[in-house]
Amino acid sequence: MITEHTSNDPYCFVEFYEHRDAAAALAAMNGRKILGKEVKVNWATTPSSQKKDTSNHFHVFVGDLSPEITTEDIKSAFAPFGKISDARVVKDMATGKSKGYGFVSFYNKLDAENAIVHMGGQWLGGRQIRTNWATRKPPAPKSTQENNTKQLRFEDVVNQSSPKNCTVYCGGIASGLTDQLMRQTFSPFGQIMEIRVFPEKGYSFVRFSTHESAAHAIVSVNGTTIEGHVVKCYWGKESPDMTKNFQQVSPPQ
Repeated sequence: MITEHTSNDPYCFVEFYEHRDAAAALAAMNGRKILGKEVKVNWATTPSSQKKDTSNHFHVFVGDLSPEITTEDIKSAFAPFGKISDARVVKDMATGKSKGYGFVSFYNKLDAENAIVHMGGQWLGGRQIRTNWATRKPPAPKSTQENNTKQLRFEDVVNQSSPKNCTVYCGGIASGLTDQLMRQTFSPFGQIMEIRVFPEKGYSFVRFSTHESAAHAIVSVNGTTIEGHVVKCYWGKESPDMTKNFQQVSPPQ
C-alpha cells in the first residue's frame, strides 16, 4: 500500500504468481466500487518519456475505447505482451476528447501478434476493446490528406449488401494463407461462424454471426498488409441457401 502521498488517493500493487490470474483480476476489479469508491485497476508499468523513431516497429490498432481511457491505460494494459515503443489514445484536436481508438507499438512482431490475439474482446474500462494491425497512420488534417489513402466508411460498407449477408471476401494473399491466419486476422471483429481458405488462389471467405461484424472487418482489414501482401476485402456473394454462402467471386474490375 502506498499511502504517503497527501495530494493523491492511496494506491497499491498486487502481485500474482500467474499472468492469467492477474489478467482475470484486472478485468473483474477495474471499475468496481470498494468502500463506496470506484477503483481503477491497471497493469503496473515503468514510465518512459524518451521519444523514439517507431516507424519500423509493429503497430497495433486498439478500438472501441471508453471515453475515459487514457494513453497510460492502454500502455499498461498491453505492457505484459512485450516491450512497447509507443502508445497513445487519439484525441479530437478541437475538443481534446478521445476519439475512441488508439495505437500501441511493439519492437517485436511476435509480441504485437500476441497482443492482437489475446487482447481482442478483453474489457478495458467499461467496454470490450477490439484489436488489429494498424492499417496506416492516423488521418492527417483534411487540407493535407491524400485522396488515395481514403479509409472505407462503415456507414457505406454496411449498406453495400443485404443485412442477411455476413460473409467477407479477403483476397490477395499469394502465399502463407491458412485458416489460422484468417482466424487471427478477423477474430477481433466478432464471432466467426465459418472460414474457407483457397491457398492456391490466394483468397478466403469468412462468415460472421452478424452483418455488422462483417462490415467492421471489411472496413478495418481492407488495404492492410498480411504476410507481406496488401489485401482486398469486400462482401462475398449471397446465395439463397446461406449454408452455401461461400461462392467463388472474382475481384471487381
